[in-house]
Amino acid sequence: MSTRPRLLSLGDRVHYDGREHTVAALHGTSVRLVDDAHAASVVLLGHLLASEGFAVLSTGPARPPLPEEGVLDGLPEEVAERALWWQRHLTELMTGRPDATPGTTVRREYDPEVHSVRQRELAKLAELREAGEEVSLSTLQRLRTRFEREGVAGLVDRRLVKPSTGTSRADPRVVAAIEQVVNSRTDEATVSAQVLRRKVERLLAAEHGAGAVMMPSRAAFYRLLEAVSTGRHLLGSARTRRSLGKQPKRMFGQLTAARPGEVMEIDSTPLDIMVIHDDGKVDRCELTGLVDVATRTLTAVVLRPSTKAVDAALLLARAMTPEPMRPGWSDALRMSRSVLPYTSLLPLDERLAQAAAKPVIVPETVVSDRGKAYISDNFRNACRHLGISFQPAHPDTPTDKPHVERTLGSVATMFAQYVAGYTGRSAETRGKDPAAQAAWSIHELQELLQEWVVAIWQTRPHDGLRDPLMPDRPLTPNEKYAALVSAAGYVPVALSPEEYIKLMPREWRVIGAGGVRINNRTYDARELRPYRRQPSGAGPDGKRWEVHYDPYDISCVWVRNHRGQGWITTTWRHLRTSPVPMGELVFDRAHQVLTERERRRPHEEEVAQAAVKLLDRAADGPEGGAERSAGQSKGRRRAVNRRDRKVAARTRATSTTTWPRPELPAANQAPQPEPDPDPEAAEENEEVAKVVPLGIFDAREEAKRWR
Repeated sequence: MSTRPRLLSLGDRVHYDGREHTVAALHGTSVRLVDDAHAASVVLLGHLLASEGFAVLSTGPARPPLPEEGVLDGLPEEVAERALWWQRHLTELMTGRPDATPGTTVRREYDPEVHSVRQRELAKLAELREAGEEVSLSTLQRLRTRFEREGVAGLVDRRLVKPSTGTSRADPRVVAAIEQVVNSRTDEATVSAQVLRRKVERLLAAEHGAGAVMMPSRAAFYRLLEAVSTGRHLLGSARTRRSLGKQPKRMFGQLTAARPGEVMEIDSTPLDIMVIHDDGKVDRCELTGLVDVATRTLTAVVLRPSTKAVDAALLLARAMTPEPMRPGWSDALRMSRSVLPYTSLLPLDERLAQAAAKPVIVPETVVSDRGKAYISDNFRNACRHLGISFQPAHPDTPTDKPHVERTLGSVATMFAQYVAGYTGRSAETRGKDPAAQAAWSIHELQELLQEWVVAIWQTRPHDGLRDPLMPDRPLTPNEKYAALVSAAGYVPVALSPEEYIKLMPREWRVIGAGGVRINNRTYDARELRPYRRQPSGAGPDGKRWEVHYDPYDISCVWVRNHRGQGWITTTWRHLRTSPVPMGELVFDRAHQVLTERERRRPHEEEVAQAAVKLLDRAADGPEGGAERSAGQSKGRRRAVNRRDRKVAARTRATSTTTWPRPELPAANQAPQPEPDPDPEAAEENEEVAKVVPLGIFDAREEAKRWR
């Protein structure tokens, strides 16, 4: 601690430029200095005071240091009282006043204008001895020097102020061995302290010889182990220990994003929910999310059995495409009834008229880990095509993308726990048979997750979104987006349908008489008539046509028109037997700005009610799911035919559209089949006759008719 600066006056001795000088004159901001060789120099006062090594060496009137708050907190009461007692006496010795308050009477024997420091020290020494305090002159001088340098903290025994490490009296060889063992356990399994004690014993014997170093007692070893492993989570969760070990050994940086999409983070994590996959198997799935750092908006989420490069590319397309309203969603989830700048953005993209209350954000920079799906050529090419800067994180450093890590963790705690089939975060929190409680297919759960993002996540105040002008009020992701759009002049240009198609996986197929076949499904359209059984003139062999498909929406595929321009949208031939989810939506309210938040209480109540219904529906499962689960025993459910489960799961998975995409031709209606010379295709197009149930054959009754 530094003391208060003394007054600089004529005759003072100062240290400047490596030599001692005497202040000869003061004029305005200039100081005339004379060194011991009688060499004079004029220095600006500001330069003199800021120069390196400057110090006032003269013994003028001393000043006590500035008081410090809290330096005596935590010390024994008698130690704190003793330090304050010395503070009063030393302050009187230095200034002549016990409390250094201006205006109080200066004691004559301690007047710094009359007596020197030595005279005042002798006077104070005599006073203390008369009061029965035996103090030597050297002790008094040492305390005065420490008080001038450190303040009241210098009057406390250093043994009480120095923080205890818990290992000061232990053998340093034992402490070093414990530290080596603790450092080696970062990626290892959690074991008991007794196992670690044995490892330390073996390490000491290997380095110093058997019996050369005496091991401390068990209790002392446990205290040393606790002192060395503080903050390491040594005897706790191995997952937490690995996470702490991956943190950088330096000060954390601060990344500030000033506009939406400036920095976005993408990552995947297993979701703690058992789902029914398309093949009928019950297993967990993976959650992949794209988070905007500036607004904390969960711009896109997707559930899938495993991570693929196409999923990451489609996630970029999803972030740049408006989120459509789904049938059954509450009207309060419409963009026109939210704080988003709907009125100003609608002229840029008419699709926002049918969009939910989630902003469209165009990524500028995407940060990801080094997973295969993200460093693949497919994902890199998608970023390059969209003009996105791809920034991979350092290897095994999750702190390079903390926002998406925390956001996906919040999805696990705020959404997964309410869904039927929740497995728990670990085996300790898992139920008896979570697979038996699985009720949702992966695509049905995707629809629930999309609704949860709009209804709950985007309208929930986030503690990391605090405006500098209103630090006491956290904003929601939608509110932060509206505020940044106004401040940064951000105008998102949504992804066009052609660009969306180009990001999808590609296959080369022949256009047959019945259309195009992808994954054992036939897709057809009237526009394919001139190209049936015709070569494309492109591709590897010049015969097949380029087809793009959405792996999470089987309703249609897109065929590149190599003879012309653009794409031909072909629909699944059996799509007419499935419900079409989307229709025309009309909004009845205009945009309301962020400053009108207090006037939107009815809207907030509607959103809250929609969120509650969503979580309840997720917990209950699909309609009839609870009854089916209650009416069937565990053995009965496992005995269901595998083919029947596959058909049921695929029917549920393909009943609704997951991704926003280019509109289907002819108002989303499947094309009528054309005359097809192919017998197999004709048989497939033939209408099914009415089924007449047959009675049970009874031999006795049949014999009576023959009589």
